[in-house]
Amino acid sequence: MRLTRAGEYAVRCALYLSFEGEGVLARRKDIARVMDIPDQFLGKIAQQLARARIIEIVQGSKGGYRLRVPPGELTLLDVVEAVIGEIFLNDCLLNPDTCSQTPSCSVHRVWQKARDRLRETLREATFADLLAEENCTGDLFRQRHRRLVQH
Repeated sequence: MRLTRAGEYAVRCALYLSFEGEGVLARRKDIARVMDIPDQFLGKIAQQLARARIIEIVQGSKGGYRLRVPPGELTLLDVVEAVIGEIFLNDCLLNPDTCSQTPSCSVHRVWQKARDRLRETLREATFADLLAEENCTGDLFRQRHRRLVQH
């Protein structure tokens, strides 16, 4: 399993908005520039995050995005599944009717256990925790953000 580009960009967007703080309006073009997300792609991702009630989209020239969930309550699982849907590692987990062996299959039980552990790991990772630690955006994000705010 590999996280999709949309999932990665959604995480970047949520990191930016978490850095800003819950309820703070951030301009779309600033998020796109600082987090290296193609602007049009960010628009599509934002719609998915808004449908999941993670962010609010504010229209107009003074518009942008604002986080609706406190970073300490927002998890990687929330953001990733808002964009890619619920995580399943195998078809038999998504639709048990596709395999007549599912109820008694030892492989099915391993897929289920792996899925549960992955989802739990992502559920434990809040955006507040991610911001408190070094993350993929690191100092580059903070430097770009400082320059952006100064201009």
